Amino acid sequence: MGQNLLYVVPVLGVLGLLYVAWRSAWVSKQEVGTERMHRIAKAISEGAMAFLKAEYRVLAVFVAVVAVLLAVSADAQKSSWLVGVSFLIGAISSALAGFIGMRVATKANVRTTNAARTSLGKALEVAFAGGSVMGMGVVGLGVLGLSILFIVYGNMFGTGTAEDVTRVITVLTGFSFGASSIALFARVGGGIYTKAADVGADLVGKVEAGIPEDHPLNPATIADNVGDNVGDVAGMGADLFESYVGSIVGTMVLGAAFIGLTEFQGAALQMNGLNAVLLPLVLAGVGIVTSIIGTFFVKVKEGGNPQKALNTGELLSSAVMLAATWFVVKWMMPATWAFNGTEYSSTGIFFAVVIGLLAGLGIGMITEFYTGTGTRPVKSIVNQSVTGSATNIIAGLGVGMQSTAVPILILAAGIIGAYHFGGLYGIAIAAVGMLSNLGIQLAVDAYGPIADNAGGVAEMSELPKEVRARTDKLDAVGNTTAAIGKGFAIGSAALTALALFAAYMQVAQVNVIDVSNPQVMAGLLIGSMLPFLFSSMAMDAVGKAAMDMIQEVRRQFNDIPELKKALDVMRKNDGKEMDEWSEADRNVFHAADGKAEYGRCVEISTKAAIRQMILPGLLAVLSPVLIGFLGGKEMLGGLLAGVTSAGVLMAIFQSNAGGAWDNAKKMFEGGVDINGKTYYKGSEPHKAAVVGDTVGDPFKDTSGPSLNILLKLMSIVALILAPLLAG
Repeated sequence: MGQNLLYVVPVLGVLGLLYVAWRSAWVSKQEVGTERMHRIAKAISEGAMAFLKAEYRVLAVFVAVVAVLLAVSADAQKSSWLVGVSFLIGAISSALAGFIGMRVATKANVRTTNAARTSLGKALEVAFAGGSVMGMGVVGLGVLGLSILFIVYGNMFGTGTAEDVTRVITVLTGFSFGASSIALFARVGGGIYTKAADVGADLVGKVEAGIPEDHPLNPATIADNVGDNVGDVAGMGADLFESYVGSIVGTMVLGAAFIGLTEFQGAALQMNGLNAVLLPLVLAGVGIVTSIIGTFFVKVKEGGNPQKALNTGELLSSAVMLAATWFVVKWMMPATWAFNGTEYSSTGIFFAVVIGLLAGLGIGMITEFYTGTGTRPVKSIVNQSVTGSATNIIAGLGVGMQSTAVPILILAAGIIGAYHFGGLYGIAIAAVGMLSNLGIQLAVDAYGPIADNAGGVAEMSELPKEVRARTDKLDAVGNTTAAIGKGFAIGSAALTALALFAAYMQVAQVNVIDVSNPQVMAGLLIGSMLPFLFSSMAMDAVGKAAMDMIQEVRRQFNDIPELKKALDVMRKNDGKEMDEWSEADRNVFHAADGKAEYGRCVEISTKAAIRQMILPGLLAVLSPVLIGFLGGKEMLGGLLAGVTSAGVLMAIFQSNAGGAWDNAKKMFEGGVDINGKTYYKGSEPHKAAVVGDTVGDPFKDTSGPSLNILLKLMSIVALILAPLLAG
């Protein structure tokens, strides 16, 4: 029976994809709303899909070339030309997950807006259903792809010895490399796209023209809403797909070391001693079921709290997953076993999984504290906005730097604890534990940009205030879920990179990384430098793209007569509701409807993102290759240690600083009291906060999140090179 368990895992992957098909069909059946809402949503959807098609055309060339190189250079004894096939399948799976998630998200946004016309509960249901498609698509494709490839390669190469299994998993690492490659380009390209549009919409729209970023007169507003999808849906989905797959593969590599131990051969399940190899796959499959269970408990009544509803679903899913993990671990692993003179136990492995899950939750909570609306760190940025942009930026940088301390301590404690209970395998399985409920975690995260888009559609469609109030309530919760999601992404990146690092050392036969070795120290310093160089490339790309966008938005405001007249009318009636305007002013305003050239802004963001994403991507792929072949396996180990340490710190700093700046700006929109005086949107402190948010945007949505992928991608490239460097 135990051997048949492996064939059950792909079925659980198919179950996740069946859920995707069901929820996708349900979202499509919901009402779109008015003709104007439909037209706006169509423009967002077409812009998003146009970007994906342009991006995938470029990536198709990269994927084909790398797949051939992997196949040709593979070591026939320790690997196989099939590593190129694995790479191809991994890249396609990652791209498909992003495509499915974004397609449904761009359908769900307008349907969420329409549902908000009558009910907050219905609007939450639609937005969360759209997000759950992304979540379940990622885990379904990940589990299905890895399990089927493991079965196929296992039948081809055998699984009788540790060497056989190591060869199977080495070929399987190509799948993770493919996922990582697509993830990096999706994150960097999507981040450049969304921030170019966001900066143009904010600086020219809010600061110069004095209109909201989602206002229909703002030419960058469609590109901005498209960016929410390409950055936070497709980009985040590809990011966590890669973490999910990487953590499983890293654990499988380390689990192969236990094959042949008599304690495993005599375990309750007779799987040829593969229990430790298969455990992460089984836990991932069980996580699909628990995530699906959790989605049915995300409900809210009118006037209720959407955050509580989302937390209920996620916490319930986590509780069921922990209970299931206990039984799965006890069932699959021996009560105790010895390896390299150290004794391990199934209870210890369970505790390592729990540590991973708790570390993820802890980092998410700390992230929320440093970035949440109304928290002490964010208030400090608000207070320092009174004296201008400079003090706002100084405060934001300080908050971002300070926010690295506690998450790093949590990660350090988690690593030590997991190692205590399960050695290097314990650290790897902790990463799996952190991502075991990824289906619902990502559903909650992808809900955020859908809710954000729903608010944009409501604003552009000029729907009643109560509709915008409901979408704003959903959006406010979405900001929190996004912050927590970024915390999980950073924490999982650190543990996954460490698991892959340990796997690299095992396959490359590196016993120790000695920092007193000059080559190792050189690799360590180069690795520590790479996150800074990578971030500079990403920031520079956003700056260049944003300049093009700002010039285009200014051109339209100056050169399109209807837009110019409508802006003059808005300024004249500042502070008045539209029904208080004169009929002549209303006619001038409505004459500008549809005159903004949204397509030009979408085109600028698309071209800039595709052009600027190439160099950072090549840096990530080529660095470990060059260091590995020129400096040797120990120097490559130093490189991985450096990029992991500096990359995690930079990712936390940039993501949290950007999130804090964003919510500081949002606090002004509802009015804030500073030293006895209340400041609102349009005030000088608010304008300073907008500038700070503009600086933070590429931090939190481009370079920061992309660093998560940088360090995992470099680790997986090193793992693929390991058989060539061993010996």
